[in-house]
Amino acid sequence: MSPVNSRVASLLPSEHGIRGGSADVGFCMTERTVLLPTAAHPITITPTGKHVTVRVNGEVVAETDAALTLQESTYPAVQYVPLADVVDSALRRSDNTTYCPYKGEANYYHVVTGESTVDDAIWTYEQPYPAVGEIVGHVAFYANKADVTVG
Repeated sequence: MSPVNSRVASLLPSEHGIRGGSADVGFCMTERTVLLPTAAHPITITPTGKHVTVRVNGEVVAETDAALTLQESTYPAVQYVPLADVVDSALRRSDNTTYCPYKGEANYYHVVTGESTVDDAIWTYEQPYPAVGEIVGHVAFYANKADVTVG
Protein backbone atom coordinates (compact mmCIF):
# COMPACT_ATOMS: atom_id res chain seq x y z
CA MET A 1 0.00 0.00 0.00
CA SER A 2 1.38 3.42 -0.87
CA PRO A 3 2.11 5.89 1.96
CA VAL A 4 -0.89 8.00 0.92
CA ASN A 5 -3.26 5.02 0.79
CA SER A 6 -1.88 3.74 4.10
CA ARG A 7 -2.40 7.14 5.73
CA VAL A 8 -5.96 7.38 4.38
CA ALA A 9 -6.75 3.83 5.53
CA SER A 10 -5.46 4.59 9.01
CA LEU A 11 -7.96 7.44 9.30
CA LEU A 12 -11.01 5.41 8.34
CA PRO A 13 -13.00 4.06 11.29
CA SER A 14 -14.91 1.70 8.97
CA GLU A 15 -15.06 0.77 5.32
CA HIS A 16 -17.48 3.66 4.87
CA GLY A 17 -15.14 6.49 5.65
CA ILE A 18 -14.54 9.40 7.92
CA ARG A 19 -17.59 10.41 9.91
CA GLY A 20 -19.00 13.88 9.61
CA GLY A 21 -22.15 15.70 10.54
CA SER A 22 -23.24 15.25 14.15
CA ALA A 23 -20.87 12.29 14.58
CA ASP A 24 -17.81 14.35 13.63
CA VAL A 25 -14.51 12.96 14.87
CA GLY A 26 -12.75 16.28 14.69
CA PHE A 27 -10.91 15.65 11.43
CA CYS A 28 -11.12 18.48 8.92
CA MET A 29 -10.28 17.88 5.28
CA THR A 30 -10.04 20.85 2.98
CA GLU A 31 -9.21 18.63 0.01
CA ARG A 32 -10.56 15.14 -0.29
CA THR A 33 -8.40 12.36 -1.56
CA VAL A 34 -9.93 10.48 -4.49
CA LEU A 35 -8.68 6.96 -5.11
CA LEU A 36 -9.41 4.62 -8.00
CA PRO A 37 -9.91 0.89 -7.56
CA THR A 38 -6.75 -1.08 -8.32
CA ALA A 39 -5.63 -4.69 -8.31
CA ALA A 40 -4.54 -4.12 -4.71
CA HIS A 41 -7.94 -2.59 -3.77
CA PRO A 42 -10.49 -3.88 -6.30
CA ILE A 43 -14.14 -2.87 -6.34
CA THR A 44 -16.62 -4.83 -8.42
CA ILE A 45 -20.34 -4.21 -8.85
CA THR A 46 -22.54 -6.93 -10.30
CA PRO A 47 -26.28 -7.60 -10.41
CA THR A 48 -27.17 -9.83 -7.47
CA GLY A 49 -29.50 -11.89 -9.66
CA LYS A 50 -31.61 -13.06 -6.71
CA HIS A 51 -34.44 -11.69 -4.59
CA VAL A 52 -33.21 -9.55 -1.68
CA THR A 53 -35.29 -8.91 1.44
CA VAL A 54 -34.24 -6.52 4.19
CA ARG A 55 -35.75 -6.62 7.69
CA VAL A 56 -35.19 -4.21 10.56
CA ASN A 57 -36.54 -5.28 13.94
CA GLY A 58 -38.29 -8.13 12.12
CA GLU A 59 -40.22 -5.79 9.81
CA VAL A 60 -39.69 -5.91 6.04
CA VAL A 61 -38.35 -2.50 4.98
CA ALA A 62 -37.09 -3.41 1.49
CA GLU A 63 -37.62 -6.08 -1.17
CA THR A 64 -36.13 -6.16 -4.62
CA ASP A 65 -35.06 -8.26 -7.58
CA ALA A 66 -32.78 -5.42 -8.75
CA ALA A 67 -30.07 -5.36 -6.07
CA LEU A 68 -26.42 -4.89 -6.87
CA THR A 69 -23.59 -6.68 -5.08
CA LEU A 70 -20.61 -4.45 -4.36
CA GLN A 71 -17.43 -6.28 -3.44
CA GLU A 72 -14.68 -3.99 -2.19
CA SER A 73 -11.24 -5.42 -1.53
CA THR A 74 -11.41 -7.86 1.41
CA TYR A 75 -14.55 -6.36 2.99
CA PRO A 76 -17.71 -8.46 3.07
CA ALA A 77 -19.90 -8.06 -0.02
CA VAL A 78 -22.66 -5.46 0.36
CA GLN A 79 -26.12 -5.50 -1.21
CA TYR A 80 -27.13 -2.16 -2.71
CA VAL A 81 -30.93 -1.97 -3.00
CA PRO A 82 -32.72 0.54 -5.24
CA LEU A 83 -34.03 3.34 -3.02
CA ALA A 84 -37.37 2.99 -4.81
CA ASP A 85 -37.67 -0.54 -3.34
CA VAL A 86 -37.37 0.65 0.28
CA VAL A 87 -40.54 1.34 2.24
CA ASP A 88 -40.67 5.12 2.10
CA SER A 89 -42.48 5.53 5.43
CA ALA A 90 -39.61 3.74 7.20
CA LEU A 91 -37.03 6.33 6.12
CA ARG A 92 -35.92 9.39 8.10
CA ARG A 93 -33.02 11.41 6.71
CA SER A 94 -30.00 11.67 9.01
CA ASP A 95 -27.63 14.63 9.24
CA ASN A 96 -24.61 12.31 9.30
CA THR A 97 -22.24 11.94 6.37
CA THR A 98 -19.05 9.99 5.80
CA TYR A 99 -16.43 10.05 3.12
CA CYS A 100 -14.88 7.15 1.23
CA PRO A 101 -11.98 8.01 -1.07
CA TYR A 102 -13.14 5.29 -3.50
CA LYS A 103 -16.89 6.02 -3.58
CA GLY A 104 -17.41 9.62 -2.43
CA GLU A 105 -19.65 11.18 0.22
CA ALA A 106 -22.23 8.95 1.84
CA ASN A 107 -25.51 10.19 3.29
CA TYR A 108 -27.52 8.29 5.88
CA TYR A 109 -31.06 7.36 6.82
CA HIS A 110 -32.54 6.22 10.10
CA VAL A 111 -35.06 3.39 9.82
CA VAL A 112 -38.33 3.64 11.75
CA THR A 113 -40.24 0.44 12.51
CA GLY A 114 -43.23 0.52 14.83
CA GLU A 115 -42.19 2.59 17.86
CA SER A 116 -38.47 2.04 17.28
CA THR A 117 -35.86 4.05 15.34
CA VAL A 118 -32.57 2.50 14.24
CA ASP A 119 -30.13 5.36 13.74
CA ASP A 120 -28.02 5.52 10.59
CA ALA A 121 -29.02 2.03 9.46
CA ILE A 122 -28.77 2.93 5.76
CA TRP A 123 -26.12 4.68 3.70
CA THR A 124 -26.21 5.90 0.13
CA TYR A 125 -23.84 7.59 -2.30
CA GLU A 126 -26.05 10.14 -4.03
CA GLN A 127 -23.21 11.29 -6.29
CA PRO A 128 -20.79 8.35 -6.33
CA TYR A 129 -17.47 8.63 -8.08
CA PRO A 130 -17.54 7.38 -11.71
CA ALA A 131 -15.71 4.13 -10.87
CA VAL A 132 -18.75 3.05 -8.82
CA GLY A 133 -21.41 5.05 -10.64
CA GLU A 134 -23.77 2.05 -10.89
CA ILE A 135 -24.72 2.44 -7.20
CA VAL A 136 -26.39 5.83 -7.71
CA GLY A 137 -30.01 5.58 -6.58
CA HIS A 138 -29.22 2.58 -4.36
CA VAL A 139 -28.87 2.20 -0.59
CA ALA A 140 -27.07 -0.26 1.63
CA PHE A 141 -27.88 -1.47 5.14
CA TYR A 142 -25.47 -2.04 8.03
CA ALA A 143 -25.30 -5.76 8.80
CA ASN A 144 -25.46 -5.10 12.55
CA LYS A 145 -28.66 -3.02 12.13
CA ALA A 146 -30.61 -4.98 9.52
CA ASP A 147 -31.08 -8.56 8.35
CA VAL A 148 -30.37 -8.79 4.62
CA THR A 149 -31.45 -12.06 2.99
CA VAL A 150 -30.39 -13.00 -0.54
CA GLY A 151 -32.18 -15.80 -2.30
